[in-house]
Amino acid sequence: MMKANTAICDVFNAYSTRLQAVLASADWTPVSHLVNEMARCWREGRQVFFCGNGGSAGNAIHLANDFIYGIAKQTGGGMRVQSLSANAAVITCLANDVGYDRIYSEQLAVQACDGDLLVVLSGSGNSPNILRSLEKAREMGMTSCAILGYGGGAAKALCDIPIHFPVDDMQIAEDLQLVVGHMVMQYLFQERATIR
Repeated sequence: MMKANTAICDVFNAYSTRLQAVLASADWTPVSHLVNEMARCWREGRQVFFCGNGGSAGNAIHLANDFIYGIAKQTGGGMRVQSLSANAAVITCLANDVGYDRIYSEQLAVQACDGDLLVVLSGSGNSPNILRSLEKAREMGMTSCAILGYGGGAAKALCDIPIHFPVDDMQIAEDLQLVVGHMVMQYLFQERATIR
């Protein structure tokens, strides 16, 4: 038997209240630092790499799409962006041959260069493959950003630009990854004539 609509809506209202509370109390200064790094990469033709696990991997793929085309709305006008989470063949090969903790760092070792940008998406900030990717980025002279929930984990100290939302809810943490990505995308789209 279906629950009464009011009971269902109570759950929805509680969720939206938690999300709104995090948004209302957020410090957006670190996001402005990410905007500056994304603009630099766009201007200089540098690459931007996104990665994450689970829902965050889906968000990494989504955001790569937004920055390849959505910020310019013209063929060839977007950024050089990749989601390291997108290629199942590469991920399963690396997981099988060298370990799941290296599925992103090994891709960076081949594809990234000094001056590129890594953006990791993580609820906990403690996933071994995320931490290894941040270590590899530092080793290679890349700039790194982490969009984090919960306590921020070890990733918070390993990255150059920590964007931390102290919320103990994975779905809200994942929502906030897209919020940040879309904020950055819309700002860059608005300012595209002065950046390029």
